[in-house]
Amino acid sequence: MKLLLVEDDAQTAGFVIHGFRERGHVVDHAPDGREGFFLATYNAYAVAIVDRMVPHMDGLSLVRALRSAKIQTPVIFLTTMSGIDDRVEGLEAGGDDYLVKPFAFSELYARVNALARRAPVSTQQTVLRVGDLEMDLLKRTVTRGGAAIDLLPREFQLLEYLMRHADEVVTRTMLLEGVWEFHFDPKTNIVETHISRLRAKVDRGRATGLIQTIRGSGYTIRAPATAP
Repeated sequence: MKLLLVEDDAQTAGFVIHGFRERGHVVDHAPDGREGFFLATYNAYAVAIVDRMVPHMDGLSLVRALRSAKIQTPVIFLTTMSGIDDRVEGLEAGGDDYLVKPFAFSELYARVNALARRAPVSTQQTVLRVGDLEMDLLKRTVTRGGAAIDLLPREFQLLEYLMRHADEVVTRTMLLEGVWEFHFDPKTNIVETHISRLRAKVDRGRATGLIQTIRGSGYTIRAPATAP
């Protein structure tokens, strides 16, 4: 699933991001409320994890603004503010859950999964489709023509990135940043190797390949054109 983390503490953010990515999930990170609001209004997230005390727009204001904009992404507050009144204030602002720091990652993970399961399907994109290829973001499954495709976590992330940008040309740099979190060129063939492995699993034995190499530009995934 794809998550949004709004957290200004670098150590906490790194801990949370590592935990979810290690389990194969995608996490977008905003260090302040203003950027968090921007990301939440332009992307579909299964759950948003929001610290109450973030700069530029505090967590409560952020969630109130999202609810006013009719964005119903489930929100769990992650904060040091542990008083009963603080919890009530967070829930009344539009939050769905409240977890006090310090916390165990296992509890955060369980609460996020619970929120994702009960979120209204209409408020989030939980299934991606390109032709007969289907990815269920909540169940973490991929099928093509109804047949299951077994992917490793990094392969799943790579395919999700491609499917979210279906019919677009995705460059090597975009993949390094969006999938591996590399903001530099590692000077390896890591992208090419993973694309090759992914293509073998998704397209092998198929009359039509979905993952295409755009020479000199990058890659794309697109459904085959249908005859008029």
